Amino acid sequence: QLQFVESGGGLVQPGGSLRLSCAASGGALRAYNIGWFRQAPGKEREGVSCIRRGDDATYYVESVKGRFTISRDNAKDTVDLEVNSLKSEDTAVYFCAASTRRLCSLRHENYEYWGQGTQVTVSS
Repeated sequence: QLQFVESGGGLVQPGGSLRLSCAASGGALRAYNIGWFRQAPGKEREGVSCIRRGDDATYYVESVKGRFTISRDNAKDTVDLEVNSLKSEDTAVYFCAASTRRLCSLRHENYEYWGQGTQVTVSS
């Protein structure tokens, strides 16, 4: 069973950047669709981005397009999420998750394996 380790979160000023990384034991991430999700206090978990297994096609929620970039590092078997031009509304716990479904999805119910999350706080 996959067990994730997420890293890279922290406190950053508005307009700043972070690089979140997702690594796993118990399996190879390249065999899965990998999604990044976030959850702010009092809000529903939101799908942010997904990268599809095989062809690495990428998908983003509208609010992060042009600011966030998801990518795989196959040598390290990690999936990174580069987050740029951060806004206060990006503050949340960010989770990576893995899915064996055929299609990449931003719906959390389509994912079988979840990490513990890494906190991103955008504040001046």
